[in-house]
Amino acid sequence: MFGAIAGSYDLNNRLHSFGRDQAWRKHAVRAAAIKPGDRVLDVACGTGDLTEWFARTAAKEVIGLDFTRAMLDVARQKRTHNLTQEQASKVSYVEGDAMALPFENESFDALSIAFGIRNVAEPKRALAEFHRVLKPGGRLVVLEFDRPTWFPMRQLNDFYCGWVMPRTASLIARDRSGAYRYLPKSVGTFLSRTQMEEATALAGFRDVNSRALTLGICICYRAARV
Repeated sequence: MFGAIAGSYDLNNRLHSFGRDQAWRKHAVRAAAIKPGDRVLDVACGTGDLTEWFARTAAKEVIGLDFTRAMLDVARQKRTHNLTQEQASKVSYVEGDAMALPFENESFDALSIAFGIRNVAEPKRALAEFHRVLKPGGRLVVLEFDRPTWFPMRQLNDFYCGWVMPRTASLIARDRSGAYRYLPKSVGTFLSRTQMEEATALAGFRDVNSRALTLGICICYRAARV
């Protein structure tokens, strides 16, 4: 399903978020508080947008991991076009599963996942893996969609994401896989903000907090590895 929309994924993201998707990613990078020499893992990296933002920091190495090969193919093509040679040299892409990360314990200083945790079959299992591969004191940053709590915005968002976006995005992508019908539905069935915070704490993280972005359309979760 995600392979079917890889080619138009970036275009649909920009159009249907009115460009806010990149602002959310920049916020996530700031929340990760990258230090010189840090090693960063971007899980469910898709076409590499967030991975590239991390490559522009003082990080020493940035690895983007995704389950969908077609997404990674796009990410690899973009790397040399969007980044300087020095930035691109930091980045590598790996095909893999968020629930069984192919890395040793305590390998990374920071780990991110943007708009991907709700697509994992067992989010709690993925959170346990994130805890395993982060070093003590390592930072976890999660971006995920939510339904705004303010009633007028909630109604507008539900109409836009439930009716307008699936149709226009599918037309742009020429998609028959049903990806853009699935994606908005997955937001409504995912963990609530409180449940997500609780699941993160149960995975062993401390200082778990969250911040609503763009009137609650997106939530940025941040936590630290004990």
